[in-house]
Amino acid sequence: MLDPLRERSFRFYFLSRSVNLVGTTMAGISLVFAVLEVSDSPTALGTVLAAHSIPMAVFLLAGGVIADRFGRTRVIQACNVLAGLTQLAIAALVISGAAEIWHLVVLTALNGTVASISMPALAGIVPALVPRDQLQPANVLLSLMRSSMTILGPSVAGVLVVAVGPGWALAVDGATYLLAAALLLGARIPPRERIGEQESMLPELREGWQVFTGTRWLWVVVLGFMVLNALEQGAFNTLGPVLAKGSAIGEHGWGLILSAEAAGFLVMGLVLSRVRLQRPLLWGMLGMGLYGLPMVALGTTTETAVVIAAAFVGGMGVEVFSLGWNLAMQENIADDMLSRAYSYDALGSFVAIPVGQLAFGPLAVVFGLQQTILVAGLVYLVVVALVLTSRAVRTLPRAAAPGTVGAAPVG
Repeated sequence: MLDPLRERSFRFYFLSRSVNLVGTTMAGISLVFAVLEVSDSPTALGTVLAAHSIPMAVFLLAGGVIADRFGRTRVIQACNVLAGLTQLAIAALVISGAAEIWHLVVLTALNGTVASISMPALAGIVPALVPRDQLQPANVLLSLMRSSMTILGPSVAGVLVVAVGPGWALAVDGATYLLAAALLLGARIPPRERIGEQESMLPELREGWQVFTGTRWLWVVVLGFMVLNALEQGAFNTLGPVLAKGSAIGEHGWGLILSAEAAGFLVMGLVLSRVRLQRPLLWGMLGMGLYGLPMVALGTTTETAVVIAAAFVGGMGVEVFSLGWNLAMQENIADDMLSRAYSYDALGSFVAIPVGQLAFGPLAVVFGLQQTILVAGLVYLVVVALVLTSRAVRTLPRAAAPGTVGAAPVG
């Protein structure tokens, strides 16, 4: 599993992502409770969260083309610097007590714009850092690192929110972005030849669209995640903290729930480091079905231990999907199209997130917090089942390594 770290460029990329995730895992819970400190309205919280996700949906396609044109490491470095500056600005306002909702909306929107441009580059960089036969161990190693950081981050952030306020965790996140950009200087990727460089992005976007629409399993899963992500972000990530703050769960309990989810990532990551994942999308979507359990639990009880257990199981399922999806993309999409394919994937998956973030606050006011979360969890399970009705999703196999008899075509 550690073999990919022998590759110098992957090693520096791994260190860069590790540092970045230290802050990022703290920032999510810190921003939520920073908003709730300014206003206890679930609608206000949904507005700030949507301010991050709307620019992501708008600029994702441009991010895919930019990554393929200018180099993935260069794009990630620039975006890390800009994201760090916006987070430090938010932290300064929160720590000083001068933050207002519109401040958070504007700065979070800028942060979301930068994130949207960097996401396709991050998603498409791994195949350029390691040999093809090390894709699974490289992805597992990154997942284990992410899971480890995500276990610690929310719990530490929950303690900081209670002890000194949410602004300090946001400040840590801003600083880690800048350090991550510096570490990425050690990653070297040979420039890829581009034949017939075009001034307009439209032909390149059209090529990416043709790959997306021509790959049945790709667009079917993305279509499903349009609904799944809207439900998760609206019900669990927007209404969940509001319910936690007003119940026995509390801010620290919410941090423990998110850490339990990350512990599920870690445990399943360790399992997958020993198991070759065949039928990556079949097992991946079955895993996503488990992620409906935390919403069902939160919609029926405020017993922290019950929700923690459900979050742990849900996290295990998400980790199976995460690895399965990365392998499906990296093994079946040509490298020169990968960032653009990921950008269409991300656009389709994220485009409805702002709808969920904005809609679930008013829905909770009308129908109640727990009732709304419960219905969202049940609908989540139904959507997963519908995606699995696609034969292309259920039967997609692992691609053989180049030179292996029976190797699957790429592209």
